[in-house]
Amino acid sequence: MSSRQTPRAARVAAALVAGGLFALGVASPSHAEDEVNIDHLESADGVVSLVLAVDGVPDGAAVDPATVRVEIDGRAVESSAKVISAGDVERTTVLVLDASNSMLQGGKFTAAKEAVDAFLAAAPADIRIGLVAFAGDIGEVIEPTVDHDSVRAALADIELRKGTSVYDGIGEGLDLVGTEGSRSLLVLSDGGDTNSATTLDVVTTDAQDEGVVVDVVSLANPKNAATMSDLADSTGGQVIPAEQGALGAVFSAQADALAQQLVVTFDRPEDAADEVNLGVTVDAGGASFTDSAFVSIGAAESAPDIVKSGKSLVGTPGMLGGALALALGLAGLLAVVIGGPNKSSADRRLDAYFGEKKGGKGKSTGGTDLRGSAVALTDKALSADLETRVSQRLAGAGSALTAAEWLLLHAGIAIGVAVLGFVYRGLVFAVLGLVVGVIGPWIYLKIRHSRRLNKFNGQLAETLGLMAGGLQAGLSLPQAVDSVVREGSEPMAGELRRALIEQRLGVDITDALDGVGRRMDSEDFDWIVMAIRIQREVGGNLAEILHTVSDTLREREYLRRQVKALSAEGRLSGYILVGLPPIIGLYMMLVNPDYIGVLFTTLPGLILLGVAGVLLAIGSFAMAKLAKVTV
Repeated sequence: MSSRQTPRAARVAAALVAGGLFALGVASPSHAEDEVNIDHLESADGVVSLVLAVDGVPDGAAVDPATVRVEIDGRAVESSAKVISAGDVERTTVLVLDASNSMLQGGKFTAAKEAVDAFLAAAPADIRIGLVAFAGDIGEVIEPTVDHDSVRAALADIELRKGTSVYDGIGEGLDLVGTEGSRSLLVLSDGGDTNSATTLDVVTTDAQDEGVVVDVVSLANPKNAATMSDLADSTGGQVIPAEQGALGAVFSAQADALAQQLVVTFDRPEDAADEVNLGVTVDAGGASFTDSAFVSIGAAESAPDIVKSGKSLVGTPGMLGGALALALGLAGLLAVVIGGPNKSSADRRLDAYFGEKKGGKGKSTGGTDLRGSAVALTDKALSADLETRVSQRLAGAGSALTAAEWLLLHAGIAIGVAVLGFVYRGLVFAVLGLVVGVIGPWIYLKIRHSRRLNKFNGQLAETLGLMAGGLQAGLSLPQAVDSVVREGSEPMAGELRRALIEQRLGVDITDALDGVGRRMDSEDFDWIVMAIRIQREVGGNLAEILHTVSDTLREREYLRRQVKALSAEGRLSGYILVGLPPIIGLYMMLVNPDYIGVLFTTLPGLILLGVAGVLLAIGSFAMAKLAKVTV
């Protein structure tokens, strides 16, 4: 942070110029109204640093840094001061030099180069000095650097041209001077502007906004001096009329003034405002000299915000009920997940029938542990019809869970997701989480069943070929099925293995195979079972029948895959169009809930959501029908 930057080193130069002008018989204007001046101020981490110019002290009296005193709004503050040195504050000066043809008259350009050379020789080594030479356009430009010899070398190569673009030159100097530390421009010109693309008002505003001081040395041109005075006064600088014979004294005094500056530091008072009346006093030659300014010293370090207790979303009973529901849901979920290997209901009945034991001791798992108790309780609450439908869907998906275990796990997921949504965003997300928790597992189960069914149907033709080959070799139907179990792959091998187990327990082989078709919900397998039943009732060559059905299924599978490939683009478009709105809505809920919250908190928003849901459902139905081709 930096505040008002008003370097006054040129004031002592003005005093020297006054002496030179007096010797030349020219009236000496007054320039040194202030003996000491606050050139630059910056604040960081509660420490304020300012640059104090003391070159205006009369008769060149020595200034003792120990006598510097600082006041803020009339209150004295403890401070320290020293002669500025490299590294204390970054200081940058850009010389904006007129290189127009008019500077040839009377050797003004030669005097100007000698004056700039004297400035480069006398300036402190840490001062970054840049150069902009202008005529009708911008000529030589040197970035600010502490290598003063490079600026001196560039100065020697400047060629004079026609035109005078003073304002463009000042604008280029403002671009070069940077944004950090104490910054100033020293402009030297002998004429008014004739070619600039910018205006005096623009460069004045830019200099004020950037905190850059502009001092102007006007060579024997009172009209130009009056024009530039507004620019200099607005930025804390001044216009110094001079003759070419006094240029050397002006620039030498400018460089000496930079070397006499003091850097003053003090801690920012905690109770001070952002903008204060700052006063700095220093003693020299038995007198006291003061400068004051209304400046910004930066904002005080803010105290940590105190979080005020707000109104809870739900009352104590609601929180207790939610905690209980969460506990029950997580307990059921953990019971199913970590309760050990799962077995199907058929496997458990077989284990009970054969008296399977572990470690020589029988162990019942009906209700002796948490998992068993939860499953038993859920099993009692299930209706026979619901249990049958859920068990059939689980079996078709290849899951070893029972219906009670699945519903218990399902309830745990739904409650857990709802509680997470409530904790994250409140009631709306709780309802959304509950819906996702209820629908999501069923969608997962359906997708898993669909994938297993597609794989099962894809193995039918190969399976019938193996069975037909076994029958032609003289095997019975169960033996042919057993060969498929031993040579085939999942899921076909697993389903036929279950049919063989049922057949060995006394179930007719066709009935056992019919159960496979019901579990897998495979219409093709149902037709195969029907063909086997007809052959067993009326006779015939079953191997030939299976070969014929195998060829038919192979052709149907080829056609089905071809149709699926051709309709892939339509199905993908449907997925994207249907899934994009809810996905974008969920994303907006997470990143900008206030923006989309109007849809859930106002009646028009809820109506729009309902209409959007209906339209999305209609569109989804239409896209599904367009992309679906039954083979």
